[in-house]
Amino acid sequence: MKGFVQDIESLAVKNTKFRQVLYTAKNAQLVLMSLKPQEDIGAEIHQVDQFFRVEEGSGEAVLNGFRTPIQAGFAVLVPAGVTHNIINTGSVPLKLYTLYAPPHHRDGVIHKTRADAEGDAEHFSGKTTE
Repeated sequence: MKGFVQDIESLAVKNTKFRQVLYTAKNAQLVLMSLKPQEDIGAEIHQVDQFFRVEEGSGEAVLNGFRTPIQAGFAVLVPAGVTHNIINTGSVPLKLYTLYAPPHHRDGVIHKTRADAEGDAEHFSGKTTE
């Protein structure tokens, strides 16, 4: 196995897609996200742990109703079972990456927009990148 070794900050900043799964291992998954100004991921609950790292822009992390301002350099860890949302409150795209442990999405999936993501009921199929 080769694993994933790349400049994640550069990839995150250049990303224009709402969601793009970069790499899926057996127990973790790496995903890029870009939220347009005033866009959010939508309040959700997963049965997996999730980590977010903001590379560019600003917004709010909402965990079980508690709102915290976030900006470039911030990390957010969402334990499984916590209702959460990430909201872009700024005037430029919010660029971030997220790790799911274990994987949550189908390997390689790309959702160009939030509407694409909402219309796709895909979930992790058990297939990894390698």
